[in-house]
Amino acid sequence: MKPLHSRLFALATALCAFASAASAQDWAKPRLEKTTRHYEYVKVMNGAREVTAFITYPEVKNKATALVLIHDNQGLTDWARGMTDQGAEAGYITIAPDLLSGMGPKGGGTSDFGGDRDAVAKGFSALGQKPDQITSDLNAIVAYVAKLPACNGKVVVGGFCWGGGQTFRYATNNKEIKAALVFYGPSPKEEDIGRISAPVYGFYGGTDARINASLPKTQELMKAGGKAFEPVTYEGAGHGFMKSGEDPAGSPENKQAREAAWKRLKEILAKL
Repeated sequence: MKPLHSRLFALATALCAFASAASAQDWAKPRLEKTTRHYEYVKVMNGAREVTAFITYPEVKNKATALVLIHDNQGLTDWARGMTDQGAEAGYITIAPDLLSGMGPKGGGTSDFGGDRDAVAKGFSALGQKPDQITSDLNAIVAYVAKLPACNGKVVVGGFCWGGGQTFRYATNNKEIKAALVFYGPSPKEEDIGRISAPVYGFYGGTDARINASLPKTQELMKAGGKAFEPVTYEGAGHGFMKSGEDPAGSPENKQAREAAWKRLKEILAKL
């Protein structure tokens, strides 16, 4: 039998797929069509490997902190790109790497899959076998954004669902990030927690029992290791509430959780 961590991670991935399949994302497109903020695709080199990323800049006077957002298991979708605009609206340089870069049928990234959910799922299955590639891609993105002339050198990493799990795992691999924002993602392996340096802030849905089942153990391990971990659970909200709460058809509970989570996120970033 697979270890509990592996089974929970696989289950979380399946739940992400279900939550994403539950609604289309056409409602996410207008934000980028209407925004006045500058955004663009960039290519970031990780050795010989090219990682595509989408970045949006805030309209601010001074240099800004950078926010790296790791997409869910649907890849760099319209919603993921729109989240960079929302991060920029809050005053932060916000970049979302396409971690499926090079994994597409034609050697591209998320767009290569043409919205085929089964193909995307297979792409993520293959990506899951390459944790070192994910880490090195994120290292390249963090280094890139930290050195931008408009950046003050501070970088925070956050992620959703699959990306939430990767955010928590990445915190065990990079001591330079200022904080990790984990949205309803599974915890890292127990033996890796000791390597975490940045404070970790968790955002969880109250009805997301399978993800939440591991939280008491994670809190225990983080406390025992002297690590900063502040999880918040939003009652009535489900898995993926940051996306479903933005959907006009989303439930009141998910909408309320999303609003509260955004408020908390901005308060956290303002203190760094």
